[in-house]
Amino acid sequence: MSADGLQAPQQAVENGASKEKVPYAQRVAQQLIAQLEAGTAPWQRPWNPDAITFGRPMNPVSNRPYHGINAVYLMAQGHDDPRWCTYKQAAAEGWQIRRGEKGTTVEYWQWEKDEKQADGSKRSVKMDRPKVFWATVFHASQIDGIPPYVVPERTWDPQERAEELLQASGAWIEHRPGPDAFYSPASDRIILPSKELFPSAQNYYATGLHELGHWSGHPSRLSRDMTGTFASESYAKEELRAEISSLMVGTEIGVGHDPGQHAAYVKSWIKALKDDPREIFRAAADAEKIFNFVMQFDRQHMLEKGQSQEQERSTDKAHEEQRAPEPVREPIAARRPRSQERQAGMSR
Repeated sequence: MSADGLQAPQQAVENGASKEKVPYAQRVAQQLIAQLEAGTAPWQRPWNPDAITFGRPMNPVSNRPYHGINAVYLMAQGHDDPRWCTYKQAAAEGWQIRRGEKGTTVEYWQWEKDEKQADGSKRSVKMDRPKVFWATVFHASQIDGIPPYVVPERTWDPQERAEELLQASGAWIEHRPGPDAFYSPASDRIILPSKELFPSAQNYYATGLHELGHWSGHPSRLSRDMTGTFASESYAKEELRAEISSLMVGTEIGVGHDPGQHAAYVKSWIKALKDDPREIFRAAADAEKIFNFVMQFDRQHMLEKGQSQEQERSTDKAHEEQRAPEPVREPIAARRPRSQERQAGMSR
């Protein structure tokens, strides 16, 4: 059984990625440990509100984002352009990986398989042991022929959307004087300083979204271990999950994240990854769950907001039609019979 609490997965190879001597988990952990020590891990980089937000890593062929550890690991490569794909995918699009370029390995798991039934049909069944695959992907900067990246147009105000998300979550948020921001599992409430105490609105909302990540761990929600005391190992692990998830949410919405206030946990994060390289995999998987849980409130709110705006437009249109003036009609007494009009026209 693996450290994840799962049976050791069967292993499959794609593009020869698993043949490397250093185990994949160890290679990922080593790079992230080096970045943590240098202060350059994806969730440690300072947010630049004036920079273009490119979003999380994605596949330009399937148009789907990468998830969990794959998203974190690809972010760690330090590229702005978020596009990554395999050699085969690039070739199918008519693009060419430049000679000598080295790819980056990603990992994905197969939990179900198609099983043939007695009647000849196929049914998806859960596997006793999940199967893990590795694939080699290449960044857009390594690919000739790939079109220039077009940054998706932002059609919302990031701060307004962050505020609406916090409200839509239903979380109990209390503002207090003083600099402390935290989530209290005992009272199930988020404590934030007053908004004017933050350097900027981005800092306020980034902090609020970070604490909302902790809020998701309550037993009535995602039910993570929230029993750790400050500076304990379990507390640091929970902070890692909240930090990665707030990076994901902040990137999605456009308010970014605030890494400065969590520098105290770096040593604990490094120790956790050195003790168990797969801890970063678990942390990234939990962060993805937090992201999905939190963003469901955003999606639901945006849907309801769109429906409300459409209803308002329909109502306004109906009112305009009701207020529209009646067309001017000629009085009946003044109208000529058509036969007279024809005769008058012929006599001209």
